[in-house]
Amino acid sequence: MPAESGANGGARLAEAIAGLGVRTLFTLCGGHISPLLVGARRAGLRVVDVRDEAAAVFAADAAARLSGTVGVAAVTAGPGVTNALTALQNARLAQSPVLLIGGAAPTVLRGRGALQDIDQLSVVRPHVKWAASARRVRDLGPLCARAAAVAHDGVPGPVFLDCALDLLYDEDVVREWYGAAGAAAGRSLRARLEGWYLRRHVDRMFARAGEGRGPPRRPPVTAGPDGRLVGRARELLAAARRPLLLIGSQAVLDVGRVDRLAAAVAALGIPTYLSGMARGLLGRRHEVLRRHRRREALREADVVILAGVPCDFRLDYGRHLGRGARVVAANLSRAEARRNRRPTVTAVGDPGAFVTALGSAPPDPGAWAPWAAELAARDAAREAAIAAMATAPGDHVHPIALCRAVEDAAAADSVFVLDGGDFAATASYVLSPRGPLRHLDPGVFGTLGVGGGFALGAAAVRPGAEIWVLYGDGAAGFSLAEVDTCVRHGIPVIAVVGNDASWAQIARDQVAVLGDDVGTVLRRTDYHLVARGFGGEGLLVERAGDLPAALATAQDVARTGRPVLVNVLLDRTDFRKGSIAM
Repeated sequence: MPAESGANGGARLAEAIAGLGVRTLFTLCGGHISPLLVGARRAGLRVVDVRDEAAAVFAADAAARLSGTVGVAAVTAGPGVTNALTALQNARLAQSPVLLIGGAAPTVLRGRGALQDIDQLSVVRPHVKWAASARRVRDLGPLCARAAAVAHDGVPGPVFLDCALDLLYDEDVVREWYGAAGAAAGRSLRARLEGWYLRRHVDRMFARAGEGRGPPRRPPVTAGPDGRLVGRARELLAAARRPLLLIGSQAVLDVGRVDRLAAAVAALGIPTYLSGMARGLLGRRHEVLRRHRRREALREADVVILAGVPCDFRLDYGRHLGRGARVVAANLSRAEARRNRRPTVTAVGDPGAFVTALGSAPPDPGAWAPWAAELAARDAAREAAIAAMATAPGDHVHPIALCRAVEDAAAADSVFVLDGGDFAATASYVLSPRGPLRHLDPGVFGTLGVGGGFALGAAAVRPGAEIWVLYGDGAAGFSLAEVDTCVRHGIPVIAVVGNDASWAQIARDQVAVLGDDVGTVLRRTDYHLVARGFGGEGLLVERAGDLPAALATAQDVARTGRPVLVNVLLDRTDFRKGSIAM
């Protein structure tokens, strides 16, 4: 029996997305998803349309990391979905809860050569935690709710919902399409059978469409840390003389408890290194925060607590840790906790909750006070050495001098987005995130091109904050067109391009080892003029002395609601020689 007249799957799906607590939908338009975009705006969602599908997913990824709520992106069928794959994989490795909604060919035309029709589930499934295809309008809401739950459950990650075009449009429109198709076939027996089949198919698609609402949103339930394991970790710390605490992104997934985690880390008093999304957890400066010479410290430590930090390439597959060190690994994944190095204590669960519990009754840090003082002295010496490098003579601007100028200029509420190889990594040595969840970088996948999307996602979650994107000139080429998105949506991002006319991280070692710079040479491109062409403001800086005034001007422009790009010509340096990781 036909469903209620006017049932619209796009509106139903938009309503379900809003019910998840999502406030912004990131997209690149396409005919397969038009009803969803219209429905989203009518449901009160902000619809931010970008210039590349990957940017939509990067934006959703950033929004998820900073808000703790699933980030949602919608793209059209076929190439819209495949263009998003790199960003999906980046979210998977970053353990970020992202929902990608992909438009798809009409249900009755799948496999018949329809426009942009591919087996999207087979293409996407290896890159996500869960993937499903909606078959009826009433399934859209429940599937959306299930997708969000799966994205958050256990180790978070991206999910995919495939939505055929004819599930999203008004029922009357779809009936008209299929009625016209049946009439066009004529009145032969075959035509009559085809018409009957199409009417029956539409009846099934729209049957009880008004019931298609998902269950109410519930926060994910995570078991508390095992008290016995917390006690064992306390015993190890009580006997330690050279303990270290490493905190990674997983520890700050529970956005609502980040302040409690920071207080616990401060109470523990253990020398602490932060990585990934955990950067900024302790603010710009804190007595337990260490930033430099981590490898040396790890080799000397007698107890190492890895809170959401696996022993992957970033820790040289566990070889950075001394052989005799006792290791406490707190991780949502047992496999990651035990990767490449068998811990003394394996605590499977929320690493942030584990550290918070550990800090509720901290050991006396007096035994490791000399160790903490030694690490602080090493940090200070390294900071001084880096600062001295910034004054090295050159034709243009030393990259460290540029990063120090941004560090001095950026406001207290700033969010830093790093996108690049050599320049972005240099910035991570110098920039101090202003607080928790105010730092975004390519992450473990090393994905260039995150900058534009990450900035859009950050702006959605932190409206009114200063959003800085530090681009390497190679990385800038991937998402520079998002300046146009920022102009159209009034998002005043401040982009800074470190322009050394090179894929420097690759070139440095490639030339030294292979004696050839093939494929690594760029131009001193006028990126500031490109930004102006998109409707933003652009500034050029060729000398370090001009940096403070240029950055102040950029901030003034941003306060007017316009995006601005500062193109800074850099000198080439050997600061990060030998830094390529495998």
